[in-house]
Amino acid sequence: MPQFSTAQVHAGEARDAAHGARVTPIYLTAGFEFDSFAHAEGRFGGEEPGYTYSRSGNPTTAALERRVAALEGGRDAIAVGSGQAALTVALLALVQSGDHVLSAQSVYSGTRGLFENGLRRLGIDIEFVDDPTDLAEWRRRLRPNTRALFGESIANPGNDVLDIAGIAAVARENGIPLIVDNTLATPYLLRPGDFGADIVVHSASKYLGGHGSTLGGVVVDQGSYDWAASPFAHLTGPDEWLEGASYVDAHGAGAYTAFARSVVASLFGPVLSPLNAFLIQQGIETLSLRVQRQSDSALAVARWLEAQPEVVSVDYAGLPSHPSFPLAQRYLPRGQGAVLGFTLGGGAAAAERFYDAVQLLSRMTHIGDVRSLILHPASTTHAHLPGDVRERTGIGAGLLRLSVGLEDADDLIEDLSRGLAAVAEADVTISDVDATAVVAAAGR
Repeated sequence: MPQFSTAQVHAGEARDAAHGARVTPIYLTAGFEFDSFAHAEGRFGGEEPGYTYSRSGNPTTAALERRVAALEGGRDAIAVGSGQAALTVALLALVQSGDHVLSAQSVYSGTRGLFENGLRRLGIDIEFVDDPTDLAEWRRRLRPNTRALFGESIANPGNDVLDIAGIAAVARENGIPLIVDNTLATPYLLRPGDFGADIVVHSASKYLGGHGSTLGGVVVDQGSYDWAASPFAHLTGPDEWLEGASYVDAHGAGAYTAFARSVVASLFGPVLSPLNAFLIQQGIETLSLRVQRQSDSALAVARWLEAQPEVVSVDYAGLPSHPSFPLAQRYLPRGQGAVLGFTLGGGAAAAERFYDAVQLLSRMTHIGDVRSLILHPASTTHAHLPGDVRERTGIGAGLLRLSVGLEDADDLIEDLSRGLAAVAEADVTISDVDATAVVAAAGR
C-alpha cells in the first residue's frame, strides 16, 4: 500500500469511463437501468456485476467504501447514513435477542443510548466494563452468550485510550470479534486492525468529512475474523435467501459484510446519500493534513489549560498527567487527537460563564470540524444520563469539551483566556462547588 497521504487521495478510485471525469462523479439516482429481462435477473441474482438500487449500493458510495477500507487496512467496508447507523449495522449483523455485548464504560453518550434504550428493547443485553484497562475484568464479565466486545480507540470526551491489543487477545481467546469505534483517532493516527480489532466503525460526519457539512458512517470488516468457525449461526447455517447455502458458503471471508450489507443495511435502510458520500470522500483527501494540525494544536491548548489555576483537570491523553498517557504513546505516536475535556473548579456556574464568554469557539454539539467547537456535556449530550453514570464516566458539572479545529493555537488560547477572565470576574471559585466533584475530576 502507498503512504497514507497518497492513499487518502487515490485509494479505491475508479476512473469515469463515460466522460473521463477525474473526480468521482455523484451518481444521484435512485435506481439503475437494465438492458433486458435477463440483465435484470442477473443483477438481482448476483451473477451480473453492477447496481440495482441505491439503497443496496451506488457507485459514488462504493468509491468511498473502497477508500476507507484501504486506509484502515480492511477487507471491505459499508457506508451508511450516520455514525450511529454504522454501529447499529455492525452490531445487528452479529447479535440477536438473548445475546450479550460487553462494552467499555467510557463511550460516547449516543452509543450508550443506542445500547441501553435501543438494543436492550430488542432483547440484547449490554454490560459495561468499569475499568477497560483491566483485562481480567473483561474476562470475568464474559458469558457463554457474549457475542462481541466493544470500545472506542479514544473515548469521547474522557480521552481514555483503549488497549486494543490486550482486549483483542481476550476476544480471540473466546472466539468472538472486537469492534472498535475509531472516529476520534481516524486511520491516520491509528488503525485498530493492526492491533487485532476485527470490525472498525466510524462516524464519517466527524474527521473523515471534516467540514461539519454532512452526515455519514462506515463499517469496516478487517478480514481478520474466521466467520466459518464463529458462533454466528445466521452466517454459518443454511439461509433460505441463498437456497439453503450459508453466507459462509456463498461469500467465504466476506460472509459478514455480505450479510451486513444485503440484510441489515439494505432492509433497515440507513442509506447514505451519494452527495454525502462525495463530500466525505473529498474530506478524506486532506485528512492527514487536518488531523495532524488539529492534534498538534490540541496538545498546545491542553498544556496551556493544565497550567491555569481555575482548571482542576484536563482530559487529554497527550498529557503525562492523564491515566491513558502510556497507552497513547504506544497506540497514538503521531498525535493524540483533537478532542479534549477540562474541568473548571467553579462547577456549573463557572462553566456557564466560560461558555457564554468565548467568541471564536462555536457553541455546538459536534466534533471533528475545521472550526473549533465547545460544549457543556452535563447539560446537553449527557444530561439524560443518571448521575451515577455521569460520575463514573467523568462528566462533571464543571466539564467543558473542546473539539480543536484549524485555527491558530494562539488565537484559541486567547479565546480560552477570555472565558477564564469571565469566570474570574464573577468570582466563581472552587468553594462554590461540591468538593467531592472536584476531587473526582482531578483523579481522572
